[in-house]
Amino acid sequence: MEDARLALLDRLIDHAPLFPPASLPLTAALDEDARARESASAFALARFVCPASRLQELPGLDRRLSLVLDGPLGSDPRVEAVEAPAEHALEPLIGLASEVYVEVALGAALESDLDRLAELGLRAKVRCGGISTPSARELAGFLRACHERGLVFKATAGLHHAVHRDGEHGFLNLLAAAVFGDEEEALAESAPDAFRLAPEGFSWRNRSAGAAELARARRERLHSIGSCSFFEPVAELEALGILPL
Repeated sequence: MEDARLALLDRLIDHAPLFPPASLPLTAALDEDARARESASAFALARFVCPASRLQELPGLDRRLSLVLDGPLGSDPRVEAVEAPAEHALEPLIGLASEVYVEVALGAALESDLDRLAELGLRAKVRCGGISTPSARELAGFLRACHERGLVFKATAGLHHAVHRDGEHGFLNLLAAAVFGDEEEALAESAPDAFRLAPEGFSWRNRSAGAAELARARRERLHSIGSCSFFEPVAELEALGILPL
């Protein structure tokens, strides 16, 4: 039987140490990424996130990449995903990588923006913090709208905690919302003991799911989270007794 912890956490964290608030120099960022790849929780590490303009600084890096578009993008077999800002023209993004994410704003145009992404076969990207933090209701509306359209999404910014705390969203909350629905309630949950992740399944309060359901939610709903640190979210999971496996 597949381990539910692997189903939920495998390749969850897109590592973005070059970006704020970490903003590490390239050498330090690559050193941290190498330590992450050698750690006991390396299974949770997904791609190294890099601005497209700095791709030429990584000639020898044997690593799957997600490039944030800030200029022209050349061809590179390491590029697994591309991330585009909200104002980027959409049609030129089609086919740039196997996964193309477009940031969307949680405002009045959200549903029409998501309609367009679904029409073009693109994916959505949402910011959960940073300059401003969306409410649980706003973020829940995004999750529901993506689900209604069959849109895969990634989440980034502000996900420093596993569980909602001090007004900041938790990545376990996001996962629970993606797996179980009840989006607003799941996102607002602030009790760490309301969540349990064990080899046999993931539970939130009176809801539970096994490995197959978790893998489906990761594949069809929340694909990954972006974090400028790999070790901070890992430490949060260690504090909850979820890691190490």
